[in-house]
Amino acid sequence: MSIEPILATLFPDTATLHDDGVTVGGVGLRELATTFGTPLFVYDEETLRARCREAANAFDDGVAFASKSFLCGAMARLAFEEGLCVDVATGGELDLVLRSGVPAHRVIMHGNNKSRDEIVQALSVGLHRLVVDNFDEIDHLRELVSAESPLNALVRVTPGVEAHTHEYVRTGQEDTKFGFSVSNGDARRAITMLRETPGLQLHGVHAHIGSQIFEVDGFRESMAVLGEFTRDDDFDELCVGGGLGVAYVAGESAPTIREWADSMREAARKAGLPVDLRILAEPGRAVVAQAGLTIYSVGVVKPVTQRTYMAVDGGMSDNPRPVLYGSGYEAFDVDHPCSPRPQRVRLVGKHCESGDVLIDEAFLPAETKPGSLVATPVTGAYGYSMASNYNRVPRPAVIFVRDGIAREVLRRETFDDLARLEV
Repeated sequence: MSIEPILATLFPDTATLHDDGVTVGGVGLRELATTFGTPLFVYDEETLRARCREAANAFDDGVAFASKSFLCGAMARLAFEEGLCVDVATGGELDLVLRSGVPAHRVIMHGNNKSRDEIVQALSVGLHRLVVDNFDEIDHLRELVSAESPLNALVRVTPGVEAHTHEYVRTGQEDTKFGFSVSNGDARRAITMLRETPGLQLHGVHAHIGSQIFEVDGFRESMAVLGEFTRDDDFDELCVGGGLGVAYVAGESAPTIREWADSMREAARKAGLPVDLRILAEPGRAVVAQAGLTIYSVGVVKPVTQRTYMAVDGGMSDNPRPVLYGSGYEAFDVDHPCSPRPQRVRLVGKHCESGDVLIDEAFLPAETKPGSLVATPVTGAYGYSMASNYNRVPRPAVIFVRDGIAREVLRRETFDDLARLEV
């Protein structure tokens, strides 16, 4: 059985596949692995910038990059340079984004459990928007916000829409920890309370129905609910959140950011919302996923009765999505990207955990063996940002490539780094 070579459509925009290697951003993947070691995250800067520009042009000013998908100083600056705001969900994310040079007036803060200190921090720097999530938070804001310490805000509402995605990343249904319910009256009560808070300017509502969504129907349904709910509120913004999916494996497809935005504008028109209402979104995965890939070195190939295990020098510490969500990926041999892939293996990591599986059924060339370099494409989202040090494994370096130049934006952790908190 001969499996076809990996699809070029899963690679970053600038990738070129040769018989004996792959270049991204004008730099060879084997060269990068030799220079920086493995595991290694590689991002194509042109793909990142193109997706940011697409989002900035497709939605209105205030559209934000969802930094939880992949956050480092270089990425925050890049998103800002291409016209996006940056959204954060914790004080730690806010701190890093501000350290990176993104001005506070281009930062949006989320969070279902913002501490009082985080709210004070947000007010002190003057954020673009704070997205209000619950009544306890409103109590804090009524004490802290004033004419001398004003706040621009959105209110997060749950429209009662169940997105067709993994249950762990659905957020728009009634049974969720996020936001105020439209159906039970909490959202209307929150709007009233916020509008009665001196110094607080409420610009509109925010809704997020889930992640890795391949169809726009759920977004349209959410827009219809929000349109009916806010038609008489005279808001000037409406944010549809994020969640647009990307193709990880052959056979998957998803709308582009532009197609998503166009469908939201049409849905807003059908809902009877004002034509000058700013339609915003918070793409994360759709910006960074395809721009990134991860390179590993093969250590052990172990045939057993049921299958063959191929172990690499990373695993669930740098990509926990397969363990958490059963997410699918594909793999290719860095030196043989155009070859047929007849070798069927379970691609696993080096961690002391049976569930440390990157790809349950991976297909690779016959030449792939211990010492080979294999890579998984479409790993730009929720890899590094969810990485851990399980088994005391240092996190990989992150490299941006562009115009034949590779720059290290996050260095590889060392054992000294892992021990730095010991007292």
